[in-house]
Amino acid sequence: MITVRKSRDRGHAEHGWLDSFHTFSFADYYDPAHMGFRALRVINEDRVEGGQGFGKHSHRDMEIISYVLEGGLEHKDSMGTGAVIRPGDVQRMTAGTGVTHSELNASQREPVHFLQIWLMPDQRGIAPSYEQKTFPRDDKAGRLRLVASPDGAGGSVTIHTDARLYAGLFDAGQTAELPLAAGRHAWVHIVRGKATIAGHELATGDAVALTEERTVRIKGIDASELLVFDLA
Repeated sequence: MITVRKSRDRGHAEHGWLDSFHTFSFADYYDPAHMGFRALRVINEDRVEGGQGFGKHSHRDMEIISYVLEGGLEHKDSMGTGAVIRPGDVQRMTAGTGVTHSELNASQREPVHFLQIWLMPDQRGIAPSYEQKTFPRDDKAGRLRLVASPDGAGGSVTIHTDARLYAGLFDAGQTAELPLAAGRHAWVHIVRGKATIAGHELATGDAVALTEERTVRIKGIDASELLVFDLA
């Protein structure tokens, strides 16, 4: 079964300093038909003005991935971690028993554009932890690069849930396939550009869920970037 989620149907919040689109129910946006997909709970596309951001706040029992598209996102947390996340980086924070952090635009002038992704962990109450790695553009050009997995395979960041996250960059005509094992599901999010996924033409912000399918088939229409989640 293939289900398309169009960008225009996402939740939207405009707070002046923050422009945010919600693929799934989040904050004041509630849609019982879109509460998440398998372990995938949140995909928020955020644009934050220079000098602004999310001050100190707390999370627990969640795997949080930040994926920056433009600009820099400054992260600080109660574990003592301080880092700036830039395009090409993948940051993973395991909230576990509880962590407090802030996410601020690293620039006082230029906006930052990023995706924040939440995945439900396999276990509650694990120790909080942090990890950040850079995946060069060449690693993702015309292919799917594993960037997050339960076992850190291929140098990916380690997440504490049965999911694998791939990132890919595709020019017009470039193709890739990702086999899905029996009982697995996939969610494909178009970060930018246009691509055909399982025969459906999708554009920036669109997504598609695949259930009881054995292969994710991708073909670039124009310069595109996408994320593929392989989920239990």
